[in-house]
Amino acid sequence: MKNQNIVTTAILLATLNPAFAAEIEFSGIANTELSSSIDGGDSDALTISVLPEWVVRFDNGWKLNSTLRLRADVLDHLYPNAISRDAVSNVSKSALLSDHTEIEMREFFLEGEFKNSYLTIGKQQIVWGQSDGLKVLDIVNPQSFNEFILDNYESSRIPLWALNVEQTWGDWDMQFIWIPDKTYHSLPKQGAPFAFSSHEIVPVAPSGVNVQLNDADRPNRFLADSDAGLKASTFIGGWDISFNYLYQYNNLAVLYQDISLLPSGPLVTVSQEYERTHVIGGTFSNAFGDVVVRGELGYFTDHYFISESIAERGISDSPEFNYVLGLDWTGITDVFISGQLFQSWITDYNSSIVRDQVDTTLTFFYRQDFMYETLEAEVLVIANLNNGDGLIRPKISYEWTNEFKTWLGFDVLYGDDDGLYGQFSDNNRLVVGMEISF
Repeated sequence: MKNQNIVTTAILLATLNPAFAAEIEFSGIANTELSSSIDGGDSDALTISVLPEWVVRFDNGWKLNSTLRLRADVLDHLYPNAISRDAVSNVSKSALLSDHTEIEMREFFLEGEFKNSYLTIGKQQIVWGQSDGLKVLDIVNPQSFNEFILDNYESSRIPLWALNVEQTWGDWDMQFIWIPDKTYHSLPKQGAPFAFSSHEIVPVAPSGVNVQLNDADRPNRFLADSDAGLKASTFIGGWDISFNYLYQYNNLAVLYQDISLLPSGPLVTVSQEYERTHVIGGTFSNAFGDVVVRGELGYFTDHYFISESIAERGISDSPEFNYVLGLDWTGITDVFISGQLFQSWITDYNSSIVRDQVDTTLTFFYRQDFMYETLEAEVLVIANLNNGDGLIRPKISYEWTNEFKTWLGFDVLYGDDDGLYGQFSDNNRLVVGMEISF
């Protein structure tokens, strides 16, 4: 954090100098949310977040965007102590003010035109893809899973220090990204309310076998371990299309298992290692009257799946092909309806892999506005067909003024404990919140 603070302070001092800065804008959001278990689980939380934002506009057209986040969990069930920080680089880690409170530089980037390019330099979020509720190409930034997938995307993404270059070549919009920040998915610690336990994600040791979990071996070479990507997008015959390529470390560490026999009994040593993959994909969408057809494709050259084979160190490596097909409909005033088919296919499948070769998930989303768009009701349903588990999220929100909003909702997870969603079926909860803009 020391080097980051020095750089941040230097730039802030320069931007506050009237000789450089033409205009400084300040705004922010404060919100609080109470989640209460409805079935005796451990998911109770009372969180308070304040996100002040500064935008400094320079005379040459460039601007500096800076957003802090002060976050506290009064009940201390979800964060910060429930979250492992090992996967986050030193330049991106939040600072712990107490057992219940953390402060973080969420975003800090300069953006502006340089010759024929538009540059964004600094800590930022880079969003690819257009699927709802599930991710195929939106993997540039890692994610915090402190609330599984129940937190909104913008809040759960972990911003990274990166260079983002955008340029127009004829009818094509080109984007190049370089990410030297070695930060990966942030996972809850074991024993936390949303710690992973599904057999498809976490290996299960036989009864009577001791387990030793080693610290993650996180990449640390500045250039050689950087991620890089390229996106090309255009409009052809009514279709918005993009072609995407990303060379990255998988954001989830691979859990290799090694067995040794000790006088006290068998011991399984679990080593956490990050592995490279090439991601090749694209998106497409087109509007036909009130219907929008859209899709997203992603091919991963190397993904690592939990295996029952000891000879493979408990891991099988295979390419994986993911896709989402979606339909959106707005044929009724103030109503939005969306449905999606998501499938994941392990191309080099073998019977030792715990997961099915083809995994299928359906999603349904309904939203309707009332009272001149001040009252909004919605429901999201995610259903996995392989494990028979899923998520149901009804929510109603009311915008009292442009600066004040409240909401009430439920997060209902159901299904078998081995499923991605069913593993948290004891964490169903009522959620009440409010947000103030300033």
